Amino acid sequence: MRRLAISLTFFLVLSVGVGLAVSGPDLIDWGIAGGLFALAVLGEGFRFWLRRSRAAKRSSGV
Repeated sequence: MRRLAISLTFFLVLSVGVGLAVSGPDLIDWGIAGGLFALAVLGEGFRFWLRRSRAAKRSSGV
């Protein structure tokens, strides 16, 4: 669970940084920042699901 929190915090900071860099003179481009963070959350969710499904396959044979 700690790895998930660290990973999502890293991607949150990274996406806000990209949103700031892309926005130019405006404050922040929330559409880009939110979209990048949503992709990160989906990726972490997929990784969690994949790990869980592999663990279930291993334990079913025992």
